[in-house]
Amino acid sequence: MTSTLRTLHFKLLTHGTGQGAPHSCDQEILRKYDVVPSVVCAMCCLFGIIYCFFGYRCFKAIMFLTGLMFGSIVIFMLCYKERVLDTQLSMEVSVGIGLGIGILCGLVTMLVRSVGLFMVGLLLGLLVAVATLVVLEQFYHPHTVWVPIGLLLGAGMFFAVLTLQWQRFFTVLSTAVFGSAVITVTVDYFIELFLLVQYIYERVKVAPVQPVCWYSWVILGVWPVLTSLGVLVQFKVTAEGYSHTEVFISRRQRRVQLMRIRQKDNKRKRRKHHKKYQEPVYRRKPTPVRRYDGDVLSPSYIQNFRERQTGGGAPSSTHTMIDVDYDCSSTVPLTAATPAVRV
Repeated sequence: MTSTLRTLHFKLLTHGTGQGAPHSCDQEILRKYDVVPSVVCAMCCLFGIIYCFFGYRCFKAIMFLTGLMFGSIVIFMLCYKERVLDTQLSMEVSVGIGLGIGILCGLVTMLVRSVGLFMVGLLLGLLVAVATLVVLEQFYHPHTVWVPIGLLLGAGMFFAVLTLQWQRFFTVLSTAVFGSAVITVTVDYFIELFLLVQYIYERVKVAPVQPVCWYSWVILGVWPVLTSLGVLVQFKVTAEGYSHTEVFISRRQRRVQLMRIRQKDNKRKRRKHHKKYQEPVYRRKPTPVRRYDGDVLSPSYIQNFRERQTGGGAPSSTHTMIDVDYDCSSTVPLTAATPAVRV
């Protein structure tokens, strides 16, 4: 197991350090496949297909795998290249520590959506930066390593922010680009044993340029073709009608919600029906004041009284209080025998 991991890890370093002779295009490649790297590449090819064509549909799984990959690779490189507590860790221990922390990172990216989207956008930016370095090498060769480092960091942060803003589009784009890149790497392994990956790795390290065979460019052309196909398939088939912001509920909860919605609709319909056919409401009239005979003086009595007062007769000793200006409609006669009237 140790020899297999070392072979897989240092496969790229043998060519880059000059330990192996440069490969000629006319020379036939000696393909000697190991069991473990072949199985790993086959599994990566399967995950690449899922990433490329079903990435947005499997949103939670993609978030977990992205965090697992970033956490495992970073921690593995730190543990294997650096001394921990003045001790050089072995390959197996570094892999175990990397997987453990990678699982924790995957859980964080899966449960915290913003962190997962940031990592997905960062991955897209890194891949775009690598493709830019490969294209830039055909016109200009950088002389300092800060050029690829700045390009990688700048593109990664830029696309991470864009992914947080437009989540659906850039998630689909990132999964298609990464899935097609993984498929391209596995094809490169089974055809030319990572010669294309070695060339890309040298572009990141700003190593001297070595010639690349024509079939390496054909393998590299698989990347944009699969990317375009993956984006098209996801938008038209697998990701259509699906949103990662939807909350999945059980059947029982769905029935309860439907029942509540129906009850609210029925109440609303009853209120509308009641308002439409409701009889007009009449206000209650105030109770009329009851009057008795004798409360009001008749106009005939007032006329008669005035005539007697103006007739020259002496006024009676008893004071009489009469409201002359009171208007009424009572026709009840009052007799003249009454000496005084109080109202």
